[in-house]
Amino acid sequence: MISALDHVAVPMERVEAMVKFYTNLGCFVVEQNSSMIYAVIFGDNKINFHTPRLWQSGEFDLRGPTALPGCGDFCFVWQGTQQSLDETLAKAGAEIIEGPVERTGGMNAGSTRGTSIYTRDPDSNLVEFINYG
Repeated sequence: MISALDHVAVPMERVEAMVKFYTNLGCFVVEQNSSMIYAVIFGDNKINFHTPRLWQSGEFDLRGPTALPGCGDFCFVWQGTQQSLDETLAKAGAEIIEGPVERTGGMNAGSTRGTSIYTRDPDSNLVEFINYG
């Protein structure tokens, strides 16, 4: 029986900018596998970002065959205020591309509504922050 999502993994292109972005969001970023993977950790969750050295090597095929940088679409639960989210996004240099808007999130089997803000990270992955307030 599946009990939780452990992590997701996507390729990345702009390593330094991505590490800075997610660090400025408050995530813990860990360099792994001789700098070929950067684990972005938040709560009990993790995104593994594969560096170009790994996903372009021609030897690594443990990924979606058509996955390229920018293929991610992530939704983070934000527990702070809208003002603290705005300040955090400004620190990360993130431009809000949509929101705040009401959305149905994944809480309580997808029946809970929240307020979302959308932006993009330096590799153009879509990044949503939902607040269930």
